[in-house]
Amino acid sequence: MLEVYVHVPFCMRRCGYCDFNTYTAVDLGAGASRGNYANMVVREMELTRQWQLDHGIEEPTADTVFFGGGTPTILSADDLVAMLDAIRRIWGIAPGAEITTEANPDTVNEYYINRLAEGGFTRISFGMQSAVPHVLRTLDRTHTPANVAAGVEAANKAGLRSSVDLIYGAPGESLDDWRTSVRTAIDLGVNHISAYALTVEPTTKMGRQIAAGTLPKPDDDDEAAKYEIADDLFTAAGLEWYEVSNWARPGYESRHNLGYWRNVDWAGLGPGAHSHYNHAAAAETADVEDAPDAFDTAKQVHGLRSWDIAHPRLWGTAINESRVPWGGSETITPGENLEELIMLGLRLREGLDLNRINQAVAEAESNGETAPFRQIDPAELRPMIDDGLIVVDADSHRVVPTRKGRLLNDAVIERFFDLAGI
Repeated sequence: MLEVYVHVPFCMRRCGYCDFNTYTAVDLGAGASRGNYANMVVREMELTRQWQLDHGIEEPTADTVFFGGGTPTILSADDLVAMLDAIRRIWGIAPGAEITTEANPDTVNEYYINRLAEGGFTRISFGMQSAVPHVLRTLDRTHTPANVAAGVEAANKAGLRSSVDLIYGAPGESLDDWRTSVRTAIDLGVNHISAYALTVEPTTKMGRQIAAGTLPKPDDDDEAAKYEIADDLFTAAGLEWYEVSNWARPGYESRHNLGYWRNVDWAGLGPGAHSHYNHAAAAETADVEDAPDAFDTAKQVHGLRSWDIAHPRLWGTAINESRVPWGGSETITPGENLEELIMLGLRLREGLDLNRINQAVAEAESNGETAPFRQIDPAELRPMIDDGLIVVDADSHRVVPTRKGRLLNDAVIERFFDLAGI
């Protein structure tokens, strides 16, 4: 399957915790302005599609499309629809495809959402973050809980599925504050909720405030308690976890995000966006300027990962010169593929397929990988089972993390790396 991701790097203001590739300026140069951005992305689509054809990559029609950012809804609804129409023209869109945009609740209204629905969007993900005013202020968010509720109501009327994102662990957020946010999100009646632990990066405004001692540092035990609160309340409301940070009613999971965790092909468009292809072994050496050789036919590789130039002006310059605007690329060896299969599989409720892992080990060995990779015997998993970190299906050999295993996900991954000789 093919997924398409479009990154929109514009925001009205920069939130204090955010380290994404986003900018508040209206015009960033070389055609990368809010008013012209859709035209630039469409030109990148055409360059990318031609590159795919030149290198023997024939993709199916897109099964999912996701507009992220930044704030995609800072652009006009017509611009988002125009980019979606271009994807339909260039790659095609599969019947029943999932078409999502992220949205800041401040930037949409009923008219805007109706236009998205008319243009083919099927889903909207609202950046709620919290329902508590003082937590929203700490996060530099300007919307109110009422904005979120109005957006969800408008989406329901337009026939769009809704999701909301929450963040827990903000400085000054109590357990009761977090319960309020979770219950408010549930009461919206949405069928999908994401809840992410706050990650503080030192280069952000919040990171500098914490380093200076003007804000308290997030606490691991506090975040673990909040994860358990969320899991209990979501589960009681009929939302089941399907990925460590995501809960949904059955059938309402984010198909786009599941594609990332299953390592499907995706084309990333926009400054800093990443792409992933599983066809690299069959393709010829790429000759994209400003990127290393994308393919090496002298050895077996498991795929290709590439990333766009991060700065919008330089990204726009490459497009204006009819170059695929890559900042770099790398091949994925069978050994690296093994690592990714373990890391991604242990985040999912569907679990890590041991048979697939052992097949990946065999591929790495047959490719002459120097590391002493080892196949994993299910009997070796008994200590992690006894520690309450995982459960294993005896028939399918699928490994699923328990809630304790989700809370200690990094440690579980490391133990699997040790077993596999990584």
